[in-house]
Amino acid sequence: MKLAHRKKQGRLVISLSFAFMLFHQADKLLIGPLTSDIMESFQIDEVRMGALVSGALIVGTVFYPIWGYLYDRFARPKLIAIASFLWGSTTWLSAIAPTFPLFAATRSSTGIDDSSYPGIYSLIGDHFPPKTRGKIYGLLQLSMPIGYLLGMILAIALGGLLGWRAVFYITGSLGILLSLVILLTVKEAPRGQSEPELSDRELIRIHRFDFQEALRLLQKRSMWLLFVQGFVNVFPWQVITYWFFRYLESERFYGQSAVMLTMVPAVLILASGYFAGGLLGDAAFQRTKKGRMLVSMVGALIGAVLIALTMSIPIDQPIFFGIMLAITAFFMPMGSPNITSSINDIALPEVRSTAFSLQYFIENSGAALAPLLAGFIARSTSLGFAILIISVIARMIAALFMGWCAFVIPNDIETLRNQMKLRAEEEAL
Repeated sequence: MKLAHRKKQGRLVISLSFAFMLFHQADKLLIGPLTSDIMESFQIDEVRMGALVSGALIVGTVFYPIWGYLYDRFARPKLIAIASFLWGSTTWLSAIAPTFPLFAATRSSTGIDDSSYPGIYSLIGDHFPPKTRGKIYGLLQLSMPIGYLLGMILAIALGGLLGWRAVFYITGSLGILLSLVILLTVKEAPRGQSEPELSDRELIRIHRFDFQEALRLLQKRSMWLLFVQGFVNVFPWQVITYWFFRYLESERFYGQSAVMLTMVPAVLILASGYFAGGLLGDAAFQRTKKGRMLVSMVGALIGAVLIALTMSIPIDQPIFFGIMLAITAFFMPMGSPNITSSINDIALPEVRSTAFSLQYFIENSGAALAPLLAGFIARSTSLGFAILIISVIARMIAALFMGWCAFVIPNDIETLRNQMKLRAEEEAL
């Protein structure tokens, strides 16, 4: 593939990946702002609602290893297009489900496409070099909070006017449309073409999934530490994503306008935290191979402290609460683009989708139970306490393992660079 064409494809891939993740996140996270409407429609309590959300997370967890293998074995763009079609069709099925058991089943089935991101991250990694991946992933991951915001706007603006089912029809249709666009325009990239040792070559030998290399991932100490921090670090995200709207409505007594005024600034600043985290991680990585993980650790620690302070603000101080929530939001996602970049830094290109899948499998195997756990804690105490205790403990534990990883990952990064140098020498023969 000619270098000029690579750059053009790179821009196309990042644009369509952003669109896919933006609208997919809006669809996935609609369940948060629509929680009260859905609970009222089916006459269910917090525990059953938490179980419904956990169902989709569990299905997604099961499918991560499957997607990872398929992405490393076959053409990634076609599989991404299939994932987009599954997103659209399962969302439509959720919209027409007449009873809670059917709704729970169809909503759980949306978890199949929720685990399709490893192929996107792997494909992006083959278009952008290591020194810029942090900011590229940070830019791509802007789509997640903005998608959350888009979902919130759709839910509030159209949910009351058209009903929650109509909102699902809209987002489901977008998934089906995007599947066609991706299928017709995005091309596969040679695995490893953006690595410094191979980036100047017009032709690169094709590498496919290698089971032995996949097993070697599990021999890397840094990979295990990334697994552990991920297992605990996603708990706060799931609890906040699926319960925070309910918390604002039921315990801080916010109406829809107050929810919007509080959440819109917080989510916009949250989005900037992804990009800032990626930029800081890239800059730190240029100085030391520990850099990405150190940035992640500091962000997690600051985030834990700020969550505790924010949740302690009395309900009669909504402006102060909104300001502190926005400040907290900036630090919460700083680790995300750096974790994604770090996986690229230690895994060979042909097993990166598998590496991402293993990471997210570990994360979601614990986090799938987070909404249900929060529901149980809330029933005995309050939603505010559930959000507080889960978020602070999880972030502190994650920071500990991020710091540990910072001291072991340089050796694994050096191992990968030596492997790529050897591969470049073999390509030259």
